Amino acid sequence: MNWLHAILLGIVEGITEFLPVSSTGHLNIVERLLGYDIDSRGMTAFTAVIQVGAIIAAIVYFSGDIVRIVRAWLRGLTDREARTDPDFTLGWGIILGSIPVAVVGLAFRHWIEGPLRSMWVIAIALLVWSAAMWAADRMAANNATPKEMGDITVRDSLIVGAFQALAPLFPGVSRSGATISAGLVLGYDRVTATRLSFFMGIPALVAAGGLEAVTAAGDISATVGWGPTILATAVSFGVAYAAIAWLLRFVSKNSFTSFIVYRVALGLLIIGLLAGGVIAA
Repeated sequence: MNWLHAILLGIVEGITEFLPVSSTGHLNIVERLLGYDIDSRGMTAFTAVIQVGAIIAAIVYFSGDIVRIVRAWLRGLTDREARTDPDFTLGWGIILGSIPVAVVGLAFRHWIEGPLRSMWVIAIALLVWSAAMWAADRMAANNATPKEMGDITVRDSLIVGAFQALAPLFPGVSRSGATISAGLVLGYDRVTATRLSFFMGIPALVAAGGLEAVTAAGDISATVGWGPTILATAVSFGVAYAAIAWLLRFVSKNSFTSFIVYRVALGLLIIGLLAGGVIAA
């Protein structure tokens, strides 16, 4: 991989990782258009590893929240009174809510890295999940008394985690799109649902990227190269940090309609390109 392609893919990853538009779907599309074999082990690993840059951006951005949650969780392990702290419950929710995606990722790894990495799957998932996002967003708009961060329960976190597990199975669904939609359906306001999506994504994406870095180090060296991979990861960090700040401001005042329209347009465009033979599935 040349350096320019690495920078471009890092930008794509940084912009799309936390927006509800599917970062994996976008990376696969751009990689395909650049002429790369998205089914190769090296490109699969590259796509997973550069997500670590974006997730580190989330860790840095929410570092104060993360430290507070970790402290509350640790105190609650030994102090009964500390267990009344909403952050203690949130800590357990993040831990337990991360289990479904880990189970799905490991159990269906062969399918995730093979047959499901198809442009047809991405296009259909973009369209189908857009309908789910629209329904969830309408529910949020009609919710007169939305729940906030302090109302999060372990049960709700497990439900959000179960939705998060859809993302690796169907690139195009979008991990953030799935988790935010689940949060909205459960009655949380848009900002809380979005913040919860960030928190739930940190363990999952760090684990996925770390696993690929360890198990596919040789594949990356032999194909993409570690230089471009590190560069793309660094670029994704900087771009993702700016995207996080923008998204939180955006959802505090706007619905997700613009993202839904974009997803539908992109899904239809991909189908058109596939049908016209411009890109291969």
